[in-house]
Order: sequence, then C-alpha cells, then structure tokens
Amino acid sequence: MKPTRHWSSTFRYALEGIVSSLRTQRNLRVHCVVAVLVMVASIVLSLPVRDVALLLLVIALVISLELVNTAIEAAVDLAEPGWHRLGKIAKDAAAGAVLVAAVFAVVIGLLLFYEPVTCLLGL
Repeated sequence: MKPTRHWSSTFRYALEGIVSSLRTQRNLRVHCVVAVLVMVASIVLSLPVRDVALLLLVIALVISLELVNTAIEAAVDLAEPGWHRLGKIAKDAAAGAVLVAAVFAVVIGLLLFYEPVTCLLGL
C-alpha cells in the first residue's frame, strides 16, 4: 500500500514546481512581470472589480498554461532526449496553447483598458 502524504506536502511540491519553473523558464518570468504591470495599471486606473477579476482569470490561465507547457517539455525530453517527430508535435502544441491564451489575454486587456486610458489621455 502506498503511504499517504500530508496535504501540506502537495502544496509544497506545487510551490517547488512553480519556483523551479520561474528559475528556468524565461517566458514564465516575462508573463509574471507583465502580470504585475497589468495589475498595477488596473489599480492606478481604478478598474472596476469585475474587470480586475477578469484580468486575474486570464493571467492565471496564461501562467497555468506556461507551467503545463514546461511540464510537457520536460516529460518529452525525459522520454526521448533526441529529436522525435511526436515530441516536436507535443511541444509545439503546448507552446501553441500558451500563445493562444496570451493573445486572447492581450485582446481582453486592450478591451478593458481602452476606455480608462483614453479618458486619462483626454481623447
């Protein structure tokens, strides 16, 4: 029988995965920096709470997909250290998922920030 882990171990392992990914994945660091800048801008521009909630949701989606992409890349590299067509497909599809989420996050951000920015600029 497999020994049971304490629930706090689950959180610790998850945090270790996030920290490890932040240390090794440049794109994840970029997403996190942009997320902080977006949240600061949302405070400065006094976005409504529902808009901030939507921003947090799309930020979480992009960062989560970047973590999944990192996991897929590591698993593929472990399974097949050399180049393989199926490994390339898996890695490219995972990267594509991050790209789709990031593009839509930018579009959502533009829609949410358009009016407050134009008002601030007097346009």
